[in-house]
Amino acid sequence: MRETFGEYIKLLRKEKGLTLIELAALLKMDFANLSKMENGKRDFDKRKLSKLAAIFDLRVEELRDEYKSDQLAKHIYDLGCSAEVLKVAEEKAEYRRTLKK
Repeated sequence: MRETFGEYIKLLRKEKGLTLIELAALLKMDFANLSKMENGKRDFDKRKLSKLAAIFDLRVEELRDEYKSDQLAKHIYDLGCSAEVLKVAEEKAEYRRTLKK
C-alpha cells in the first residue's frame, strides 16, 4: 500500500459508505480528530486498531502491520534515510531476529 494510514482509513470508510461522523461515532472519538488523522495531521490512536479492524471486518494483525509500516515510513522520511541506510538497517534487523532464536 502506498497511501498513508490515514488515507487508508479514509478509503475504507468511503468503501463502506460511512461518513466521517459515523465512523468517529463507531470509534467513540471526535470527528474533527478523525479528520485530522485521515489528512495526516495527527496519528491514529493505536489502541483503537482492534475496533477499527472489527468495523471494517479486517484481521487486526493486518491492520496493525499497516499502522506500524506507516509509523516506520514516517520516521524514515523524517530522518532523511537513503536506500543504503535502509538496506543496512534491514540487515541489522535480520541479525537481531537470529539472536532471539
